[in-house]
Amino acid sequence: MKRLSVLFTALLVAAGLHAAEVQVAVAANFTAPMQQIAAEFEKETGHVAKLSFGATGKFYAQITNGAPFGLFLAADDATPAKLEQEGHAVAGSRFTYAVGTLVLWSSKPNFVDAKGEVLKSGQFNKVSIANPKTAPYGAAAVETLKKLNLLDAVQPKFVQGENISQTLQFVSTGNADLGFVALSQVFQDGKITNGSAWIVPAEMHDPILQDVVILKRGENNPAVSALHAYLKGDKARAIIQRFGYGIR
Repeated sequence: MKRLSVLFTALLVAAGLHAAEVQVAVAANFTAPMQQIAAEFEKETGHVAKLSFGATGKFYAQITNGAPFGLFLAADDATPAKLEQEGHAVAGSRFTYAVGTLVLWSSKPNFVDAKGEVLKSGQFNKVSIANPKTAPYGAAAVETLKKLNLLDAVQPKFVQGENISQTLQFVSTGNADLGFVALSQVFQDGKITNGSAWIVPAEMHDPILQDVVILKRGENNPAVSALHAYLKGDKARAIIQRFGYGIR
């Protein structure tokens, strides 16, 4: 019995020696699913994912200036491709981990109708939107308003968030009556969790393809390659879908 206990302890120590840590830059819209994925990843592999959340454009600036991230989950596909072309990311490591959905949301029940007609009514004080220059969901919101021929009318009511998390916060706290956010932020297990919403049809804007890429700093880190592979697995993909994302 004692020998078995010693052997078990030795196995735990050996597993710990092989565990590693990865610094991960994650688009703000993917906060909730990534927290769940990271927890499951650590339980199954022993590797630890240290997560930082923010705007894709800001992460690009940080990465090109030497930030110590090993893996980057962006809110678009263009930024990871650019990092790959510029030599900041490992060639061939990029793939689409999620397809995002834009939603017009209000914390108030029955405030946003199922077709988004509230935008035409003008009966609202402020509209929260992520910075379209750094946040792909903000860019998609602008595209949508242009398609509806409402950009000029709605733009004076914009409250601009630095990223999609701040955009949601403006609506949640009442600083804006409604806002364009990621469906994943207000959706779980097949339904909008509270308030009212219009899920913006995909044809209203360019597809929000969210790509992941291994960065040069993470090229030889076993935790990076393990998490990169884990994102393709069934467990991670199931979590991603529960938060309203599409997968490819």
